[in-house]
Amino acid sequence: MGAQAPSAAVERTAIKKVSVRLVPFVALMFFVNYLDRTAVSFAEPNGMGQDLALTAAQFGFASGIFFLGYIVLEVPSNMALHRFGARRWLARIMVTWGIVSLLFTWVSSSGQLYTLRFLLGVAEAGFFPGAILFLSQWVPSRHRTKILGLFYLAQPLTTVFGAPLAGWLIGRHGLFGLEGWRVMFLFVSLPAIILGVVAWFYLIDKPADAKWLTPAERDWLTTELAAENARKTGHEGKHAKGDLKKAFSSGRVWILAAVYFGFVYGLYALAFFLPTIINGFQDQYDTTFSVMDKAWITAIPYLPAAIVLFFWTRHATRHG
Repeated sequence: MGAQAPSAAVERTAIKKVSVRLVPFVALMFFVNYLDRTAVSFAEPNGMGQDLALTAAQFGFASGIFFLGYIVLEVPSNMALHRFGARRWLARIMVTWGIVSLLFTWVSSSGQLYTLRFLLGVAEAGFFPGAILFLSQWVPSRHRTKILGLFYLAQPLTTVFGAPLAGWLIGRHGLFGLEGWRVMFLFVSLPAIILGVVAWFYLIDKPADAKWLTPAERDWLTTELAAENARKTGHEGKHAKGDLKKAFSSGRVWILAAVYFGFVYGLYALAFFLPTIINGFQDQYDTTFSVMDKAWITAIPYLPAAIVLFFWTRHATRHG
């Protein structure tokens, strides 16, 4: 083996350490992110809709206005992310959205709900691309499918575990003199603030600064990622303008964009309205569900989704 050839052993141990030290933590951040984003779906059929006198249309508007705030600040947030670094910006985002989420505990009108949902979108803007950027700064491209698959796994697992957690918290009606759904907002918001503070100190921006890597592992990751960035920069400098024009004029790009729109539309329609739909089954089928019954039923479809995602990621990594 040549002196410059990467050591398979060093590569294997470096990726394993990144997978153990960073990926679970960033996935936990995403777990909390998605739980705070969709917490209103558990609150609405369990007291919030009645207490705030919300119609179905008003709840739908409150759910959707989040994305307006998200869109408005997405680009500025990404610019700030590159300026201040992924670690600092992700930590700031988490603390900010945690504070906004905490304010839902005391919401008392539909207008306040709309305002807070919009502000939550503003606060969360940039988190997802920031997390992807952070992981990309640690993992060479040939390993990213597996690593990002583990990261994405947090989304279905949020409902698998988050729905029963939300149901249990809603069942704590009367704690601190609050309705159950307010108790839920109180406690699901705190992890974001805590994790944001921890992330500031725990996350590291680049492999060269990681003391838990050996010198050989740091050198391999730094060299590998630098070579990838150099190839990417050279390609972009030569072809960026032409590629961008081709992308916007490509029918395939627009078709894929439409497919992704449909996917995300269905995903969030299910995320925001499934608990309400399940609640409606009580009248339709003349039955009664407890808060925990509704939570467990909500979690059911996301468990096979998580299992399929886990194994499909590994299949894609091995076979392309």
